[in-house]
Amino acid sequence: MSERVWPVRLTVVPYVMLALLAAVTSLIKRDQPESLTVDLGLCALVGLWTLGMFTLRPARRNDTRAMAIFIAGYVVLLAVLVVRDPWFGFLTPAGYFYTFMLLPWPFELLGVGAVAVIAGTAQSYDIPKTDVFGLLGCAAAIGVNVVGMCFGAWLVQRREVLSRQRQDAVDALTEANQRLEATLTENAVLHEQLLTQAREAGVVDERQRMAREIHDTLAQGLTGIVTQLQAAEHSADWRRHVTTAVDLARDSLTEARRSVHALRPQPLQSATLNEAIGGVVRRWSAVHGIDGRLTITGTPRVLTPDEESTLLRAAQEALANVAKYAQATRVGVTLSYLERKVALDVRDDGIGFDPAASTDGGTASAGGGFGLIAMRQRVEALNGTLEIESEPGAGTAISATIPTSGAAADAGASGDAGVAGDAGVAEAAGDVGVSS
Repeated sequence: MSERVWPVRLTVVPYVMLALLAAVTSLIKRDQPESLTVDLGLCALVGLWTLGMFTLRPARRNDTRAMAIFIAGYVVLLAVLVVRDPWFGFLTPAGYFYTFMLLPWPFELLGVGAVAVIAGTAQSYDIPKTDVFGLLGCAAAIGVNVVGMCFGAWLVQRREVLSRQRQDAVDALTEANQRLEATLTENAVLHEQLLTQAREAGVVDERQRMAREIHDTLAQGLTGIVTQLQAAEHSADWRRHVTTAVDLARDSLTEARRSVHALRPQPLQSATLNEAIGGVVRRWSAVHGIDGRLTITGTPRVLTPDEESTLLRAAQEALANVAKYAQATRVGVTLSYLERKVALDVRDDGIGFDPAASTDGGTASAGGGFGLIAMRQRVEALNGTLEIESEPGAGTAISATIPTSGAAADAGASGDAGVAGDAGVAEAAGDVGVSS
């Protein structure tokens, strides 16, 4: 019960009932002054005991030991009154209230049982106790009170336990909901951060892709155009150089359109990797007048588009660097199909350089820049490796190796891929001196 109900049930009603029972006793025993005096004295003692131990000391109501002493004294005094006069059994409800509200479980059962014995005694007061049936009737009345009230006390306790469990579950659910809301809020912030980082990473990746594409296509094409136009100024056969420059301009425009749409390199649109690299070597050799030879080892097999693009771009960048810086007279390109990887090697007999002093990891020029950096990014993006070997006066060797995921091609596919002796490689060999 709440604190507001306590004064009514525990501090007023017991005194009213005690006063009424004392008045009834006075009427019934007006002809028995000695017995009446004892009963009224016991009533006064019950009232003083309740007043001193409970009513006037609210701070002690939470003291289990003090309340147990109070209830024990109250039960003893009540038992004496009931033994003398059975109508004092009407005070037992107050005893039940005190016991239910002031004693903790399971001590509550002891108080309830004791009060129930008194109630049963009062109810069986008029039953004769001179024979077995009378004693059994008294025992039955007391037993019914004890069992019924103890069972009721257990039900009340069980209900309180379930109520506490439900309240604990509600509190736990409320706390869990609060934590969930906090987690959802945090996740929303993290999700926004991830989206921002993903957008920024996408912008950076796209910038790097476009930088590589511009370097691999437009920059190299413009360099070749400038070279051909400069050569035309000092050559009697200027038409050939201009024609080559126009072809380079057309190729660069095609590559620029392809780069914008992130398509495969133009040489790979309608040719195998072997044929595409052979075509690159052939055109490069014709433009720069340097002897270039392609060698294919191992059994050619199907590669993924990313693998083919990476190897093709590596070949283009390596040859561009040779034309810019190496001052070479011969270049050898080797495409090796190994068991679990494919390697592209480009070797020249040029002036070489000191790799440790190179600003971009492999160009000998003081203006070396993005070329080999882009090549390294492409290769390492496929878990490959890029190695550069060079020394002044001894030429340069660049090796790009990537692991492959494609299955080995069958005999028909191998024939189409341009194995040594195929029509595509034979054509390349006939045009630019490619050997297989």
